[in-house]
Amino acid sequence: MAQSSSYKLPPQAVVDIIDAAPAPGISFSPDREWMLLVDRDAMPDIGDVSRRMLALAGMRIDPTSNGPFQTSFNRGITLVKRDDLLKNNPSNIRMKLPVDVKISRITWSHNSKYFSFAVVTDQGQQLWVATVGDPTPRLLSNRLNTIMAGPRWLPDGEHMLCLLVPEDQGDEPAPAKVTVGPNIQESYGQTSPTRTYQDLLQNGHDEALFEHYATTQLSIVGVDGSVKPIGKPKMYTGMAPSPSGDYVLTTNLKKPFSYLMTYRSFPRDIAVQKINPDSSGPNSFVVANIPMDENIPIEGVRTGPRNINWKSSTEATLIWNEALDGGDPSVEIPFRDSYMTLAAPFDETPQELLKVQHRAYGISFFADPSIVTTTEYDRDRRWVRTLLHDLKLPEATPKALTDRSIRDRYGDPGSVVNTLDETGHSIAKQDGDWIYRIGAGASPKGNLPFIDRQNLKTLETERLWRCDEGNYDSVVAIVKSSDSDKPVIITNSETPTTPPNYFQRDLNGQSNIPLTAFPDPTPQIRGIKKQLVKYERSDGVPLSATLYLPANYKQGTRLPLLVWAYPREFSDAKTAAQISGSPSRFTRMRSISHLTLLTQGYAIMDAATMPVIGDPETMNDTFIEQIVDAAKAAIDKAVELGVADPNRTCVGGHSYGAFMTANLMAHSDLFKAGVARSGAYNRTLTPFGFQSERRPYWQAKGIYHAISPFLHADKINEPLLLIHGENDNNSGTFPIQSKRMYQAIKGNGGTVRLCMLPHESHGYRARQSVLHTQAEMIEWLNKYVKNAKPESTD
Repeated sequence: MAQSSSYKLPPQAVVDIIDAAPAPGISFSPDREWMLLVDRDAMPDIGDVSRRMLALAGMRIDPTSNGPFQTSFNRGITLVKRDDLLKNNPSNIRMKLPVDVKISRITWSHNSKYFSFAVVTDQGQQLWVATVGDPTPRLLSNRLNTIMAGPRWLPDGEHMLCLLVPEDQGDEPAPAKVTVGPNIQESYGQTSPTRTYQDLLQNGHDEALFEHYATTQLSIVGVDGSVKPIGKPKMYTGMAPSPSGDYVLTTNLKKPFSYLMTYRSFPRDIAVQKINPDSSGPNSFVVANIPMDENIPIEGVRTGPRNINWKSSTEATLIWNEALDGGDPSVEIPFRDSYMTLAAPFDETPQELLKVQHRAYGISFFADPSIVTTTEYDRDRRWVRTLLHDLKLPEATPKALTDRSIRDRYGDPGSVVNTLDETGHSIAKQDGDWIYRIGAGASPKGNLPFIDRQNLKTLETERLWRCDEGNYDSVVAIVKSSDSDKPVIITNSETPTTPPNYFQRDLNGQSNIPLTAFPDPTPQIRGIKKQLVKYERSDGVPLSATLYLPANYKQGTRLPLLVWAYPREFSDAKTAAQISGSPSRFTRMRSISHLTLLTQGYAIMDAATMPVIGDPETMNDTFIEQIVDAAKAAIDKAVELGVADPNRTCVGGHSYGAFMTANLMAHSDLFKAGVARSGAYNRTLTPFGFQSERRPYWQAKGIYHAISPFLHADKINEPLLLIHGENDNNSGTFPIQSKRMYQAIKGNGGTVRLCMLPHESHGYRARQSVLHTQAEMIEWLNKYVKNAKPESTD
C-alpha cells in the first residue's frame, strides 16, 4: 500500500539526544600556537537540504554559491592563543562576522599568520581572510568558485591561488523549449568495464550546465585584496604552486564529455604555467594530454603520466607515476610502476627516478631532497610496503620501513607525521635521524593510540607514549620536539563517560594540561554500559563486538537483541580476528545512530565482525555461509552472557551492511526482523564488480545470483524495513535498488515497509529525515521484535 505521510518523531527521549548541540570543531595553526574554535550546525532543516541542486558529471553543485552542494555550515569562529590556555588566562578573540553567516573551507597559511575561509550567501560565495590576533576579517572577493577546488596559499604566505567566477560568465544556459532529438551513446568494440556511478550527464543541456559552472578564472588573490588573473578561463579541476612560487601546476577538463563516467574520467590537460609571464621562453608547458579514461582494466590504472605533483624540497621539479604493465594488474612483470621527474624549465626529456615492484600507492618527501619513501600495494596479496630510498645511492637496496598485510591492524606502525616547510609543501617531520609515527594502536584490548619515533639509519623504533587502557587518547599534533627529548604533544582525550577534550601533554615531565573543557552534550545516557566481547565462529575464526546495555539494565534480564554490522573482506583468518575500535570511546548518539534503541530497552551487539575470508578473487563464493555463521555466533554470545532473548533478535546495517542484512533475512531464520538502509540488493545492476569483488558479472554469474537478495526475495519471510534516500549518489546503491526490493518481497507475500526520504543522499542529514528514520526503526522493531510474544527457552 502506497502512502504519503508527514514526518514522524521518535520518543521525546530520542529527540532530546539527537538534538543535542555538537561541540565546536578545532583547527590548530601549523605552528600549533593558535586554535580556532569553530561553531558547527547540529542538523540542517529540510529546507536547506531541499534547495536547488545540480547533479552533473558525478558532482552536486550549488548554482547559487558556485560551490559544491552542502547542507551544514560553520556558524562562527573564535581564535585562542594556546599559551594563554596553558596559563589559564584565555583571551578569546571572536571573529566579527555577519549574523547567520555560513562558513566553509577554513584554511591556514603555512606561516600561521592568516587563515582564509569562504562565506556562502544568496548571491554567491565570498573569500575572506583573517589575521591572527585581529577580530575583524577582511572580504577579498565576491566571485569565489569552489566547485572543483578551494584556495591554495602561495609560498610567500601572503597570496592565494583561487578559482573565481569569470567576470563575463553570463546567465545559466536555459533548456531547449522543444526537444531537438534523442540522446545517443555508442561504442565500437572497445572493452571498457566501468563501475556504476550516479549523477551523470544525461543530455546536451546537462553538458552546457556543467561547462558553465565548471569554467573558472585562475587568479592570485592577495591578503591586501589585490586580484591578478592568470591566463584565460578554463574548466580547472586543480591547481598547485611550485615550491619556488614561480609556477602553477593546473589540470583542466576538455570535451568530449561522457554519459557513463564522472568528470574525473573526462579528457584533460595537465600543464605548468608561469605565475609571472615573461619573454624568456614559453610561459606554459603541457605536461600530459590525458584522453578519456576508457579501456582501463578493473582495478587497473591508465597508461601515461598520472599522480602528477611537485616534488617537495626542490625549486620546481615535477614528479609522477607511469605504469610499466600497461595499467593491467593481471600482467606479470618485475616492476609495475615508475616514478618520473622533470625540472624547470621543463624543456628536457623526463628522467626515471626509480621503479617499484607493485602498484605505486604514494610518495613522501623529506627536507633532504635526496631522501624519499615510496609506498606500493600488492593487489594479489593485499599487501602494503613502504621503502626508504637514498637517491644519492641509486644502486643501493632501499630499506623497508613497513611490510605488512593492509588488513593487519596489529602490525600497523602508524602514519609518518608530516609538517609544512617554509614554502607550504609537505615533508616528514624529522629530528636528526628520527621521524615520528602516530597510529591507532589496534590490539586485542581494542585501540590504544600511540606515538613512536623511528630511526632512518638503524630502522629502530622507540615507543614514546601509548594511551592507557580505559581511556581513548589520540595524538592530534606535535607541539615541540628534538632528537634528544620526548616531544610535547596535543591529544584528544575521552572515556566512555567523559566527552572528548584537548590536552597538552609533555612526555618528558608527564604533565597533562587541558586546553578545552567541552561539557557532556547528553548526560542522560551516561548510565549506558558497554564492553568488548569476544567469541568464535563455528569454523574457529575469532570474532568480536561491542555489547551495549541500557542504563537501567538489571543483571539476568534477557532483552531484545539488535545485531548491527558491516561485512569486511580478509585474505586470512589471522587478520580477520584482529580487534578494531575501542570500548573506551565516549558513548554518543548522533543523527541516524542505531544506538538510540538502547533507550527503548534493547541490547545491542554493535560492529559485530562479519569477516569474509578467502582468496581475493573468489572469497564471495562463500559470502552467505560466512555471514550467516558469524551472525549466529553473535546471537549465541549475547545469549550465553544472559543479556539476550534468543527469540527476540533483529539485525540491521547501512549500505553494504544493508546488503548483508537482506541476505541474512533471505538465507537464515536467525532474526525476527531487519532494518536495511541505503543498500544494493541486485548485484546484476553493478555488473563490473562491487565492494572488493573483482570479477565482472559475466565471469561469475552464479555468484552474483547467489548473493543478490533480490533474487531470493521469496525466502524473506520475516519483516524487513527498507529505508533509502531518494537522491542517493553513492556508487551502486541507486534508489531503484530499494524500490525493486520492496516490490519483490511484496509480490512474494512478505512483510516489508519502504521509506524513501525526499532530498536525502546515501546518509541522511535533515533534522526531519533523521528523526523520521529514528521513528521508523523504533516502531518497526518494537512491533516485530520487542513486543513479539516471548517463547520459552532452555
